[in-house]
Amino acid sequence: METSGCTHLDTLRDVRPSTTAGCEDCLRIGGRWVHLRLCLECGHVGCCDSSPNRHATRHFHATQHPVIRSFEPGEDWGWCYVDEVMIEGEELRPLKPSPAPAGQPPPA
Repeated sequence: METSGCTHLDTLRDVRPSTTAGCEDCLRIGGRWVHLRLCLECGHVGCCDSSPNRHATRHFHATQHPVIRSFEPGEDWGWCYVDEVMIEGEELRPLKPSPAPAGQPPPA
């Protein structure tokens, strides 16, 4: 099997998402997100770099957890922030829970 070049695949864990309702940080501040990303070291759910607050990348800078994966239905890819490489789905652990749809939280 050909690998992505990510040297952090051994840090991947079977994580439980911190939430399935959306970006945990956007939910806390009332923000909006475009797409969701899941930290494969601790389960943090953050928003992508196309989102106004870029919480997934902020989480990496705060924790140095190197690998995320898409937390969007039908997407099976990851990203290593340290090695700056895309990771193919077969190199990632299977995603068990169903993620929340992209967008903003429902009105209260």
